[in-house]
Amino acid sequence: MLILKKQIADAIGAAIAAKYPTATVEAAEIAGMLEYPPDPAMGDLAFPCFKLSRTLRAAPPAIAAALSESVACEEVARVEVAGGYLNFFADRAALALRVVNAVAEEGDTYGSPRCGEGKTVVLDYSSPNVAKPFHIGHLGTTVIGHSLKLLHEFAGYHCVGINHLGDWGTQFGKLIVAYRKWGSREEVEAGEIDELVRLYVRFHAEAEQDESLNDQARAEFTKLEAQDEENIALWKWFIEISLREYQKTYGMLGISFDSYNGESFYTDKMPRQIEVMREKNILTLDDGATVVNLDEYGMPVCLILKRDGSTLYPTRDIAAAVYRRETYDFDKCIYVTSAGQSLHFAQWFKVIELMGYDWADRLVHVPYGTVSINGAKLATRTGNVVLLKDLFAQAVEKARAITAEKNPNLENLDEVAESVGVGAIIFHYLMNNRMRDINFILEDALSFDGNTGPYAQYTYARTASILGKAGSAGKMCAYEMNEAETLLVKTLAAFPEAVKNALADYEPSVITRYILDLCAAFNRFYHDCQIVTCAEEAVREARVAMTAATHTVLGRALSLICMKKTEKI
Repeated sequence: MLILKKQIADAIGAAIAAKYPTATVEAAEIAGMLEYPPDPAMGDLAFPCFKLSRTLRAAPPAIAAALSESVACEEVARVEVAGGYLNFFADRAALALRVVNAVAEEGDTYGSPRCGEGKTVVLDYSSPNVAKPFHIGHLGTTVIGHSLKLLHEFAGYHCVGINHLGDWGTQFGKLIVAYRKWGSREEVEAGEIDELVRLYVRFHAEAEQDESLNDQARAEFTKLEAQDEENIALWKWFIEISLREYQKTYGMLGISFDSYNGESFYTDKMPRQIEVMREKNILTLDDGATVVNLDEYGMPVCLILKRDGSTLYPTRDIAAAVYRRETYDFDKCIYVTSAGQSLHFAQWFKVIELMGYDWADRLVHVPYGTVSINGAKLATRTGNVVLLKDLFAQAVEKARAITAEKNPNLENLDEVAESVGVGAIIFHYLMNNRMRDINFILEDALSFDGNTGPYAQYTYARTASILGKAGSAGKMCAYEMNEAETLLVKTLAAFPEAVKNALADYEPSVITRYILDLCAAFNRFYHDCQIVTCAEEAVREARVAMTAATHTVLGRALSLICMKKTEKI
């Protein structure tokens, strides 16, 4: 509806210029005032005149009445005055011709705002801690981050996906101690990451009884920092095992990264940034630690160096940001992490600014809510996690059983089952606003009924089946459409605006909710209208064209939230 909004905004602007020649109201401002009425009977778009009352020095109803006399728009059938509102009713045939033909002509690029052409965006997401498994706590950063990457690519940006692995820290000292005390190479090679997790969990259980284990872990990490050959070899081995496991999950999600540079990569890049802070005279001592005081910005001090001179997360993140700016010359650098890290990012973003880097305002933190399992907090050290591979396996098995029952002769059953099963988990997670805390109840996540991923994929498969029977994409024509056809066209027209809003708010759930709207509109259209069997040739062609447009837009929308398209189910 963006094009219709622009047409109406331009028409209102022209009417204001004609009726109120001394007033100046920008078309962009007018477009921002346009609203979608809560009831279609009130029009397709509404313009509230209240905000113009002071500028035009007239009462809203008087403004609405005056503008209605001269406002004219190509795709508007009529304009009605309702108090202080101008209600616009679209010309259904004109809207349908433009939208359906635009989808046919533009194909998979329909809906792209093309606002990113010539620009680069770096996205830091997923970033699991090495030697720990993928569990549902990692699902948020992974699918939100990748969806944002897909959205930015769709908008024309050159995207660089970075998996900032948690591959440094005292956790490796703990794992090294646990491996030497209770593990063996044979057991780790056989159990891989599951065995590493078992050792990590055991370390914490044993450390509760023997606190000296923590001292041993710190000592082993100190040796690792000093490049001890044996510890370095173990560390690299743990990373290799972890990446091999992570790639299985990324493969199921269709995700790849341009860089796996983790925390350890920036170890030798921090001293230069600490020196910049010294030159800018922003470092102070606080109880032996080196900090940047942020009192005047309403934040606690940002720790840069511990008392012993070792670095912390802000130090590494600052060094990483500078490296990425110098390497990729980004226009935006997006970090997708839990909302619990919001203060951390606000602090070091401010430090980057105080260091004099004029690109500090190009750093964007995209937070998301917490995940719990049946109300219990996730914790790897206690074993309270649901592994993604186990969750995916359950979903895929359920999808296989349901699909085999409905379509026992389906050739690519395993491929479809994986697409539908994994898609069910993704859709369940991305259906809500990213800031909402999620209590992950497995039964709900694996449900295939109602507003779910499988419902969306089944709808997509239905459009493919209809097009297969029709034998052609159809041709749109102008005719008197019913309510179901009109709703479908208006929903197709809303896709570009959904993409624009999802990008502006860094919110994939905008696309997920749009998918549900499009599925509902198409399934009503399918129920109310004969398509392939329609006796009137021109109407049949038009309805097939609308089905083809739905197939294209729904397929593109699914791909933007990391879901695979299913031509047959």
